[in-house]
Amino acid sequence: MTKLGKDPLIHPGCMVVDSQFGQWCEVGEGSRVLHSTFEDYAYCDRLSDIANTTVGKFANIAAMTRIGPTDHPWRNASLHHFLYRSSYYWEDAEDDPTFFDARQARRTVIGPDTWLGHGVIVKPEVTIGAGAIIASGAVVTKDVPPYMIMAGLPATPLRPRYEPGVADRMMALAWWDWDHGRLRQALPDFRALKAEAFLEKYNG
Repeated sequence: MTKLGKDPLIHPGCMVVDSQFGQWCEVGEGSRVLHSTFEDYAYCDRLSDIANTTVGKFANIAAMTRIGPTDHPWRNASLHHFLYRSSYYWEDAEDDPTFFDARQARRTVIGPDTWLGHGVIVKPEVTIGAGAIIASGAVVTKDVPPYMIMAGLPATPLRPRYEPGVADRMMALAWWDWDHGRLRQALPDFRALKAEAFLEKYNG
C-alpha cells in the first residue's frame, strides 16, 4: 500500500533535475522531471516526461504524458543538438548556455485539480486552467480555460465541466488551498456531494 507524506514519493527509475516538490507529491516509475515544480498533492503516473513546468496543487497527470516538450533550433542551419550540447562532440567546445536559458524560460503551467489523460502532450508556454480535463492522446497547443474539457489533435473544447457560474464559484472557493486537516474533515462531502451541493455547503 502506497503511503504519501510530506516528502515526495519518487518511484524507481526516475530522473529528477533542478525540481521542487510540495507535500504529498508522487512521481511515477520511470518518469523524468526537469526544471519543474510540483505543488502540494500533485502527481504524475509512470513514464511521464515533464520539463520547465509548474504543476498545480492536486493535478492528476496520467502515464506517458509529455509536458513542456523542449524545442530545437529550427531557424538555424541544423536542428541537431550538437549546436547546444557541443561538449558531447568536441573536447574544446562548450555547451550553449543561452539556448538552455531560453528553453527553461518557456514555462508551462498546469492549474490546480486538473486531469491530464494518458499520452497527453502540452506544448511549452501553455497554461491549463484550474479543474480542466484533457482527454487521452490530446495535444494542447493553446491556453485552456478553467473547468473546460478538451480533446483532439490539436485539442479543442468539448464542453465545460459545470453549468455556467459553477466554475466561477469553485474558483472563488479554491478548496485546493485548504490545509490538510480541513481537507480530511471535508472528505465525506468530497466523496458524496456533487459540485453544486458542495459549493452550497461550503459557501462557494
